[in-house]
Amino acid sequence: EDQLVESGGGLVQPGGSLRLSCAASGFTFSTAAMKWVRQAPGKGLEWVSTIYSSGPTNYADSVKGRFTIPRDNAKNTLYLQLNSLKTEDTAMYYCGVGGVRGRGTQVIVSS
Repeated sequence: EDQLVESGGGLVQPGGSLRLSCAASGFTFSTAAMKWVRQAPGKGLEWVSTIYSSGPTNYADSVKGRFTIPRDNAKNTLYLQLNSLKTEDTAMYYCGVGGVRGRGTQVIVSS
């Protein structure tokens, strides 16, 4: 059974940074394309970023240049580095593989 557990969310001021983590188990992490999606209050699910098993990455225009999506295959862990945070980045962040996603971690950007 694929399992994904996110952590690292919290309250941060605009302009600040956070690093989210996603611990993966139940599948071969190193060969999987992994993604982050988010859901802001009252809005639908928004794709944020994808990293493929070989390393290439894609980012939504809204986060390009501010977020990065590294992965550590030795630790079966996906990360999302959030820099230069804006209030509009406030959302529940989920990592995903295929059609599976975790329970999420909350990010609140507020002064």
